[in-house]
Amino acid sequence: MTDNMEMREVYCQALIDSAKDDDRIVVVEADLMNCIKTGPFKKAYPDRFFNVGIAEANMIGVSAGLATCGKIPFCSSFGTFATRRCYDQIFISVAYSKQNVKIVGTDPGICAEINGGTHMPLEDMGIMRGIPSMLCVEPTDSAMLKALMPQIIAYDGATYIRLQRKKAETVYTEKDNFDLFKAKTIREGKDATIIASGIMVSKAIEASNTLKDMGYDVGVINTFTWKPIDEQAIIDCAKKSGAIVVAENHNIRNGLFSAVAEVVVNNCPVPMESVAVMDEFGEVGKMPYLSERFSLRACDIVEKTLKVIKRK
Repeated sequence: MTDNMEMREVYCQALIDSAKDDDRIVVVEADLMNCIKTGPFKKAYPDRFFNVGIAEANMIGVSAGLATCGKIPFCSSFGTFATRRCYDQIFISVAYSKQNVKIVGTDPGICAEINGGTHMPLEDMGIMRGIPSMLCVEPTDSAMLKALMPQIIAYDGATYIRLQRKKAETVYTEKDNFDLFKAKTIREGKDATIIASGIMVSKAIEASNTLKDMGYDVGVINTFTWKPIDEQAIIDCAKKSGAIVVAENHNIRNGLFSAVAEVVVNNCPVPMESVAVMDEFGEVGKMPYLSERFSLRACDIVEKTLKVIKRK
């Protein structure tokens, strides 16, 4: 059972389980295997584990090389280092070269906490979704991550996985099913729809419950795959509810709000509001403080939902 497992533990166990029947799976680390807890994979498959040291660009190059040999490399680092620090290597050696490399960026957004602004990836999904053909996924909790890992392994192409390392707020159970390319409807609503991802999903549910007590019928959609985004799910909720709030643990620029807006403006224009980091750098703090500092709380979602309903 995944209920009490940290997401990094689920990630590693999923790799071990899949590697039993698939010798293409290898792990490449930039000296952060203690942080991502991939040690058990190294113990199980020492000849399929590579630590390249604190050299993220080299990690991407090595992974791309392994992919050309038919391997499926999973390489990881903190989200800032897995994206910004080695962006050109990802763009050219992986995506442009059409290599099947899975890149894992941990501690998304404010989850970086006391590591502070230098380690706080508030733009990682934005810059990664700007790469042609890149699949961008943010699993919500351990149950979803476990269910998605076989689909991610089966997908032949460059992939970015935005991964919360520690235990996530539980939203799903292992009985839930997921399609990597379909958004997950948690509830439908006729007054507005909250489209959320990552740590904001549980807050969106809380906000929807609060709004229900206030007499509003507000839906919640979990868009865990940012690219390719489930356009039809967005169009459907825009038509049904006529108002959308996007909640993301990410910079508003080129993030989930931008991705949803691209679909809405081209297909079914409706009023939209955003709960996101408003074009700022991160800072040191624990999650409760950072959630308040950057207005990423359930009450902030409620406020923006009431505003968008009024705009209807």
